[in-house]
Amino acid sequence: MLTGYNEAFIIDTAKRDEILANCKTEDERKRTAELIRPILRGRDIKRYGYDWANLWLIATFPAKHYDIEKYPAVKQYLLSIGIEKLEQTGKTHIVHGETIKARKKTNNKWFETQDSISYWDDFFKPKIVYMEIQTDNPQAGYPFPCYSYDNTNSITLNTAYILTSDTTNAKYILGILNSSTGRILTKYYVTQLQERQFRMLAQYVCNFPIPIVDDATSNAIIHLVDLRLDGDLSAEGKIDKIVFEIFDFSSEEIAYIENREP
Repeated sequence: MLTGYNEAFIIDTAKRDEILANCKTEDERKRTAELIRPILRGRDIKRYGYDWANLWLIATFPAKHYDIEKYPAVKQYLLSIGIEKLEQTGKTHIVHGETIKARKKTNNKWFETQDSISYWDDFFKPKIVYMEIQTDNPQAGYPFPCYSYDNTNSITLNTAYILTSDTTNAKYILGILNSSTGRILTKYYVTQLQERQFRMLAQYVCNFPIPIVDDATSNAIIHLVDLRLDGDLSAEGKIDKIVFEIFDFSSEEIAYIENREP
């Protein structure tokens, strides 16, 4: 998603706490806390996990039709940035001798994000998150493929994508995407930008063939994914073996996948 002005809408924990402290009532504080959501950037996402940078988004999505008057502490903060910078008119203003360029012209209100985000509710589901640009070079510190699981209602910037499903299906799909088979799927389905680098657009990732399996098989992967999310690195090799069986690979095909150079 795009805010059009990250410096205003993306804040650190200290600023969030300050805004919440400025709320006059407990009801306002509760509403405001629900409005300010944790945010993930592409660079924060790791394999199976992520390093949250303690950043938050003031998630005033136009599709939600928020009344800013119900969030006076947020309004006060945004006005301190300067309404001339936040209005979405595309106009240029002179303020105290300084040239100020407003955000690009849209039909959105000055306190709203630039993107309408009609899919806003997907952020609040269990989801897979992944960065847009991924590099297949583990020797240089770039684990590949690199997908993570999030159930903290985090928002992602436009350097990352999300895949939503119910809790169990998301973890099953995550196991396949992060497997060595997932690495091969990326090679065949995703456009390569340059050597070892791939642009993981949703239109490509959504075409990955993810087999429908019986409950016992999916539960086995989900159990291993839970172990991996808890830090058990050995679970990855076990996931690989089950995924090989799911795709019914021959011993030659498995050898090709396991021995394929980055």
